Amino acid sequence: MLKTLNVGLVAHVDAGKTTLTEQLLYTAGALRGLGRVDDGTTQSDFLTIERERGISVRASSTHLQWRSCELHLVDTPGHADFTGEVERSLGILDCAVLLVSAVEGIQSQTELLIDAFTDLRIPFLVFVNKLDRTGADYSAVCQSLRDRLKSSGITCVQCSSPQNEGGGDLQLSPSPDLTEELLSACGDDALLEAFLEGSPLPDGALEASVREAVLSGSLCLMLGGSAKLGIGIDALLDALDAYCAPIITDDDIRAPLCGRVYKLEHDPRMGKVCHVRLFSGSLRNRDSVYLPRVDAEEKITQIRSVSGRQSSDLGQVQAGGLAALYGLRSVRAGDLLGQGIPPRLPAALTVPVLTVQALPAKEEDRIPLLGALTELCDEDPALSFQWIERRQELHLRTTGRIQLEVLQSFLRERYNLAVTFTAPSVIYKETPREAAVGRDDYTWPKPCWACVDFLIEPLPEGSGLQYESICSPRDIAYRYQNHVETAVPRALQEGRLGWEVTDLKVTLRGGSHHEVHTHPLDFFVATPMAIARGLENAGVMLLEPMLNLRMRAPEDTLGRVVSLLVNHRASFDSPVVHVGDFTLDAEIPAEEFLEFPALFAAATGGRGSLGSRFSRYTLCPPGHGQPRERGGIDPLDRSKYILWARGALTDAQ
Repeated sequence: MLKTLNVGLVAHVDAGKTTLTEQLLYTAGALRGLGRVDDGTTQSDFLTIERERGISVRASSTHLQWRSCELHLVDTPGHADFTGEVERSLGILDCAVLLVSAVEGIQSQTELLIDAFTDLRIPFLVFVNKLDRTGADYSAVCQSLRDRLKSSGITCVQCSSPQNEGGGDLQLSPSPDLTEELLSACGDDALLEAFLEGSPLPDGALEASVREAVLSGSLCLMLGGSAKLGIGIDALLDALDAYCAPIITDDDIRAPLCGRVYKLEHDPRMGKVCHVRLFSGSLRNRDSVYLPRVDAEEKITQIRSVSGRQSSDLGQVQAGGLAALYGLRSVRAGDLLGQGIPPRLPAALTVPVLTVQALPAKEEDRIPLLGALTELCDEDPALSFQWIERRQELHLRTTGRIQLEVLQSFLRERYNLAVTFTAPSVIYKETPREAAVGRDDYTWPKPCWACVDFLIEPLPEGSGLQYESICSPRDIAYRYQNHVETAVPRALQEGRLGWEVTDLKVTLRGGSHHEVHTHPLDFFVATPMAIARGLENAGVMLLEPMLNLRMRAPEDTLGRVVSLLVNHRASFDSPVVHVGDFTLDAEIPAEEFLEFPALFAAATGGRGSLGSRFSRYTLCPPGHGQPRERGGIDPLDRSKYILWARGALTDAQ
């Protein structure tokens, strides 16, 4: 019986994931010939925008068989603008292969992925790619990885020994003393002692010991090679087969259904196509599936196996497998299926810090654009938008320029909609300045009765929203307190400056309901008015998003780069200089970063590399940041807000 392994290929952009996918498929005999990224002929990058740009923008799955293992490869985007695809993919993997360029080394997205692996306890191997390129330094990259992972309790073992590194005649062999290093890293003292004494190891003992350590997350194997030349591919496949596949039992198949949707597509004829990983249970054509997010069951019309551009009828899927399900109309990317408990939560890697307004070329396209964006947000929930009815405006959250260009392409090709975007502006947040009370007595015009009394308190940076109720059920019944708890986060989406409110604690201290006059929706009306009053009493402060930067450039440009950082309110560490280049880590406000990449390229003469990732929200200094015009009706405009909440007034009025 074949083992099943769901493995993700992840990396910083341009590390060679798609090329590695081609080589894995070709080496295993799943392809007759190799596709090329530059030619747009690869199995995993087949969207028009992917072929044109030579980058992955959506996760894609392909299948191959190697020795005793059926591998499902999930090739994920490397560009930071599409980290949402990586988030959803990490939640369904058995293990991952992290690609690191032997020339560029650990980059910003690499750091982000390593943090996700350690937080989610995902086993992973490292493939140090591009050993054939000039400037490759396998040993230095491996040492950087050892240093980076040591604090997480992960031991790294260098498995490959390259010869003629940095040239076209690259050769690989196993590292000297590899068996001793593996046994030492696994902590198997008995086997290590036997090996050092020259005794033969029991059959399969080394493999079993290494496998246990890899799957537990305490051991990371570092292999090297060149995806372009097909060197090191067999060793990588052997390692995946031997050390990474979990054991799926009959108990897993008989357990309650649990799966996660990691990708969603729309077929013109069949509707939504949701790509799922089943953790437990099994599914067949015509089965009904429970969708927890909408609390409803829907029926599967078809189950198919998808590999790159090809698909075939599957009919059924069971625990451990990947499949494409048709017929589920209410599903979104990231949704759970069934009532079982998944082994891990999805990663949280992407935080959009920019917003733009979408402008259709034709006025009559405004409503079709709204429908198209709704459909695209089902495929990528991180791409949320706000429809401001009274101004007839569509505002999108975005992670960067490349994402917007891809979105333009999707809208043009799939929906025949020509759309432009305004210049991006930063998404700020706000937080209360001091503790204050917010209260509202919504008792008129009848029939209604909902009285609430909140204490709003500021919390330390990064705390988010904390909610607590100390209100007696004699004052507000539990069913109404549930309404209040639901309404509080909604009420905080727009604070007194128009931005989302965070880093605060909201405590429901008291209030009242009425046995006769209280309508079930009354507390949804009273809560935003009381929260707005509490924020007005507390006063609010702006928070601005900060980004972590990692820069690498020739040493002779260091002075210009440091000057650039100082002029853009950045804080930075001491640079690390190595063989004529420097590496520098910094933190910069997102507001200052909008123009920074172009200025950095000019300062380094185009010879530098720059990576960024979200860091945190922190207090915005005076003179920076700006309030935003409110999208909806202000709850402090009490009479107008009540009319709107009761359906007697529209946003446009």
